[in-house]
Amino acid sequence: MSEINYFTPEGLQKLKDELHQMTAVERPGISKQIAEARDKGDLSENAEYTAAKEAQSMLELRISKLQDTISGARLIDETKLDNSKVLIFSTVRLKNLKSGANVCYTLVPENEANVKECKISVNSPIAKGILGKIIGEKVDIEIPAGMISFEILEISRKNC
Repeated sequence: MSEINYFTPEGLQKLKDELHQMTAVERPGISKQIAEARDKGDLSENAEYTAAKEAQSMLELRISKLQDTISGARLIDETKLDNSKVLIFSTVRLKNLKSGANVCYTLVPENEANVKECKISVNSPIAKGILGKIIGEKVDIEIPAGMISFEILEISRKNC
């Protein structure tokens, strides 16, 4: 049974596009490589054939995992989420109480996390520490570098 994963429509479409690329482009390409290597003679001593078969196995594994992820995908309607507390897909502006610096993060499913875009996984220590909290609440979060204290300044659905 597949694990349930939550996605935005864009995130799910990205996975579907990746699956299409693998099945429509990469799979036929590897099949062609195998056929060409097979035509070259003795398969027991044919490195090209062995490499193509290994590539095919890896691709089929990736396709299977991606199909499993997509079959367990659930879309989240962001318009129905409560903005009064921090939830998945919330954009949260935080104040570091030690340094006074403000940071902004959007909490997303693990597979959509991208630190460069300020999107952090809901499974990250910071996200776990602020989930369910409200504006004005102060939280102490254990991160690999030690303890850090934040105050929640703003919760919204817009990007940072």
